[in-house]
Amino acid sequence: MYDLIIIGGGPAGLTAAVYARRAGLSTLILEITVCGGQIINSQNVENFPAISQIEGWRLADNWQKQAQALGAEVKTAAVTGIELHGDSRLVRTAKGDFEALAVIIATGAGHRKLDCPGGAELSGRGVSTCASCDGAFFRGRQVAVVGGGSTAFEDALYLSSLCEKVYIVHRRREFRAERRLVETAKGKANVEFLTPYVPAQVIANELGRVAALRVRNVETNEERTLDTPGVFTAIGMIPNNAAFANVLKLDEAGYAIAGEDCESGTPGIWVAGDGRRKSLRQLITAAADGAVAATAAARYVNERK
Repeated sequence: MYDLIIIGGGPAGLTAAVYARRAGLSTLILEITVCGGQIINSQNVENFPAISQIEGWRLADNWQKQAQALGAEVKTAAVTGIELHGDSRLVRTAKGDFEALAVIIATGAGHRKLDCPGGAELSGRGVSTCASCDGAFFRGRQVAVVGGGSTAFEDALYLSSLCEKVYIVHRRREFRAERRLVETAKGKANVEFLTPYVPAQVIANELGRVAALRVRNVETNEERTLDTPGVFTAIGMIPNNAAFANVLKLDEAGYAIAGEDCESGTPGIWVAGDGRRKSLRQLITAAADGAVAATAAARYVNERK
């Protein structure tokens, strides 16, 4: 029996672990892969207070080491659900069950897939969601980045230093990305904007890998084929909350309906990070959620003890 189980080892979960251990709670982090969340795929983090610049994986590693140095346990396991048994919360996983008085769900969100022929079939064969992971495979070649947010522009700028040409494909003429990123991309000679275009088909070669991307203008229906063996997607996220529908209130997009207090509506369960419905999903807001949820969980646990 733990005081607190944290499902997810991203920025929200790791921050929650730090605050929980400082409050004296026995704490277990359950993570399906490796701790760090989406931040481990970021080449550089430049928007976290007091840190001018740091590699994403290094920041995540520091976060995990801090939590473990304080006494948090970390186990690798895929969580399949939560059951309520009086004051106990039973967390079921593929590797067995774990029990706690309180649970923080910090499972974040996963990348949305391309909704066009070839988009899903060629994932890992030239279609990628991680520019810093796979960009080097396309050094000196042409690539496309699909999306109009800050992640898409960060990916495009990173790829522009490796690739001959980078196309930014976006369905609207306006971008949601930070203005600084947009202006920097506009200043790159090898970055071309294709708006308002959407992917129409990811074309495979005889080896079953990406050969090209066909795009369609949403206003004129004109089509164009890009000689891009690499297609990087940054078109939004899907929250990883499906397994917790019995203890969370979810909106139509699958995000947990919870306010800034991170209360799930189910006693003893909080939700923190990108899986929560909110207007801004950044490192700083994930960390804030983790601190809020852990502090509330500590009060809850101490009352029952």
